[in-house]
Amino acid sequence: MSQFAINIIFVGGSFLLYILIAIWAKAGSTKDFYVAGGGVHPITNGMAIGADWMSAASFISMAGLLAAGGYANSAFLMGWTGGYVLLAMLLAPYLRKFGKFTVPEFIGDRFYSKNARLVAVICLIVASVTYVIGQMAGAGVAFSRFLEVDSTTGLLIAAVVVFVYAVLGGMKGITYTQVAQYIVLIIAYTIPAVFISLQLTGNALPPLGLFGTHTESGMPLLQKLNEVVTDLGFNSYTADVDNKLNMVLFTLTLMIGTAGLPHVIIRFFTVPKVADARWSAGWALVFIALLYLTAPAVASMARLNLLNTIYPQGTQAAPIQYDERPDWIKNWEVTGLIKYEDKNNDGRIQFYNDSPAFKDQAQARGWNGNEMTVNGDILVLANPEIANLPGWVVGLIAAGGLAAALSTAAGLLLAISSAVSHDLIKGSINPDISEKGELMAARIAMAVAIAVATYLGANPPGFAAQVVALAFGIAAASLFPVLMMGIFSKRVNNKGAVAGMLTGLAFTLVYIFVYKGWFFIPDTNNLPDNAANWVLGISPLSIGAIGAIINFAVAFVVSNATEEPPVEIQELVESVRYPRGAGQATDH
Repeated sequence: MSQFAINIIFVGGSFLLYILIAIWAKAGSTKDFYVAGGGVHPITNGMAIGADWMSAASFISMAGLLAAGGYANSAFLMGWTGGYVLLAMLLAPYLRKFGKFTVPEFIGDRFYSKNARLVAVICLIVASVTYVIGQMAGAGVAFSRFLEVDSTTGLLIAAVVVFVYAVLGGMKGITYTQVAQYIVLIIAYTIPAVFISLQLTGNALPPLGLFGTHTESGMPLLQKLNEVVTDLGFNSYTADVDNKLNMVLFTLTLMIGTAGLPHVIIRFFTVPKVADARWSAGWALVFIALLYLTAPAVASMARLNLLNTIYPQGTQAAPIQYDERPDWIKNWEVTGLIKYEDKNNDGRIQFYNDSPAFKDQAQARGWNGNEMTVNGDILVLANPEIANLPGWVVGLIAAGGLAAALSTAAGLLLAISSAVSHDLIKGSINPDISEKGELMAARIAMAVAIAVATYLGANPPGFAAQVVALAFGIAAASLFPVLMMGIFSKRVNNKGAVAGMLTGLAFTLVYIFVYKGWFFIPDTNNLPDNAANWVLGISPLSIGAIGAIINFAVAFVVSNATEEPPVEIQELVESVRYPRGAGQATDH
């Protein structure tokens, strides 16, 4: 059986499962659509959160970034997991106690202001749309290889599948679909990792294999990897970072961005009790850890396998002939995600760090520049092919990669649609809309959001994980501070909340657009996106933490310069801080 046929079976079978679940769990009310009826078990919810969380950025792109940057990119792991601790301890139980459908509804009621609710809708949509761009880009990468189509066609297929099960099922359908997707993606991620760890280290547990011995050389795996990458002019894989400030801010941005992501927060409204919200977060950490403990090993082993493929006789010997390149390189060349240019006309693949520091060594070896570019987003998907694993493993990881991208895309699209239908239309434009009309508006809003995300996903402003990091920065600067102040400060009023959100959002977006392009449109950036041009060396990916600090400061200054919140709001804040139970999620 051909690899294409195997891919079709795995991907098509998983998609059929998702759609059947959506039909079985079709939402019949706004409560089903927004919070799955409010009766989801904590373990089920934790697994769904895991799938919601382990997006294309985690499954496809994070290992690619770790493979390319080594220790320097470990902040992705630290920030994303640390954020769940903040979410479980500081936000989830209190928001569940409040008992609303959406994040903007909490902000609107807590700050007794339709304007606050409207600004929260804007912040949510900006963060979620930016996030979903990365998911659609990841889905396009996966489809372009495994279904042998171009990335645009892949995006359209992904959009159709998400439309069917997300629009039909709402939160109820998405919850149980995401449970299935979690099972698919975790099996798909770990099985190839086990095979590759056994090949390289003889250890069946990838996290232990990472710190084990490289079987062929007898050296520690990381020491062998360091030797290989430095021989080719790359930085040491385990080298420390020069700019500690940027790394700290980046980790903090990912942490508080995680705690402020609306599509994750909304999941805590789906459980019956406040205690269940804490348990959901705990179970989510368990399920997420299964992948995140494996990712560094996958990244390191993928990097070593890639370089060993190009230099089978060692980095001091000649690289392989282009005509003798393995099939997996040929397959990915078709997608355009691997490119080759023979700059010295010797018919071989020179793959190295074409930097000024390595120029003399490269010229001594007759090299006139790096000849192969590899998109970092392909490494996890290509890993089974690089390691010559069976075809069914390749098909499995295809299904897993698509499950990761589509599960998070569905959660984000639900957050966007509920913000538009419940907070914008019902909350501001037409408060008397019927439940049937609100449900229809939610589905139309989701369909529009899918179309917009698909269009933007065709031209993403970076790798999937980098685009997602921008979304975290936006959530960190706009939503996290107002949620924290709404729960823990009785003094912050509506004027302070609105001023803080707008200032944090505007500051962060302007800083990002200056380097990434205005509204992410290519070639519209004002400055090159590199450390030499960043203010104080702070990357656009790290600026969300500064935006959050500005948000807090502006909100407190404005609030203290204006009147105190009404007594009933202060009493509400006091009651929310003591989560001794909660009613069902309600619609006001």
